[in-house]
Amino acid sequence: MSRISVVVSGFDPYEGVDANPSLQVARRLAAEGVGTQDGLDVDVHEAILPVSFSETWPALSEVISRTDPAIVVATGLKRSARGIELERCATNLMEYRHEDDDAGGVRREPVRPGGPAAYWTRLPLRAILRDFSHDDIPATLSSDAGTWVCNSLFYRLLDWAHSRGRALAGFVSLPPVPDDPSSSCGLAVDRQTDALRDVVGMTVRHWRGAGDDVLVS
Repeated sequence: MSRISVVVSGFDPYEGVDANPSLQVARRLAAEGVGTQDGLDVDVHEAILPVSFSETWPALSEVISRTDPAIVVATGLKRSARGIELERCATNLMEYRHEDDDAGGVRREPVRPGGPAAYWTRLPLRAILRDFSHDDIPATLSSDAGTWVCNSLFYRLLDWAHSRGRALAGFVSLPPVPDDPSSSCGLAVDRQTDALRDVVGMTVRHWRGAGDDVLVS
């Protein structure tokens, strides 16, 4: 049976976030897999990344070089999210506090000088949303991955995919994991893992040619 390589990335914990669901989901999905999709055995590889403008893309790029994936799905925590958010585009902008500025000013720079203002993902987002509705997973489309490390990684990833022909790449923002399992805010890790399994499965089927509904709006 033919095989396909998929990378799912997540971020390390950072200040104020002791347990990052993106790390947990990436590791669980790599360990549990997604099964056979449309006649393809799917090899899922994890990439756990530092929360750093300068280090995140080189870390993911190393895993990509080693595993030669046809699909890369990056994930990150969006603290304001109440469910899964499928990111539609990445902008060529990063904003961060200038460490040398005593006034705490914000520095704005392009992710890649001279690059396009934005890239749109080619993941089949609407088909993924249909899968989510069948599995009762709360989700929405999002056009704003912010201007911090998540967006910077997303832009670099789509820049890579743009030069790779059939390669597909995208970014999924994950909600916090609720402290109280009965809470209506956030989503348990099990459900978030189910969501990413749907994302990978539908994207593999789309890559194979069985899917539809590439996002156009």
